[in-house]
Amino acid sequence: MNQTHYPPLSAETRERICTEAAAYYLHRRAQTLRKWACLEQGPIRPVRIGGRLAWSTAEIRTLLAGGRI
Repeated sequence: MNQTHYPPLSAETRERICTEAAAYYLHRRAQTLRKWACLEQGPIRPVRIGGRLAWSTAEIRTLLAGGRI
């Protein structure tokens, strides 16, 4: 299991984060987020940068606050 430690979301300064970090903050498995991206069915959608998924920290904050995207 990956033992990467992420800062609290409130301290995250990047505009977009990788799938693993987004999964950590959303309390989901990274594969779940990849499925959201592939099927375009998740509550938030990533952008693709260089073939990789990048998730908006602002949208993650809104989602965790109970808001709608």
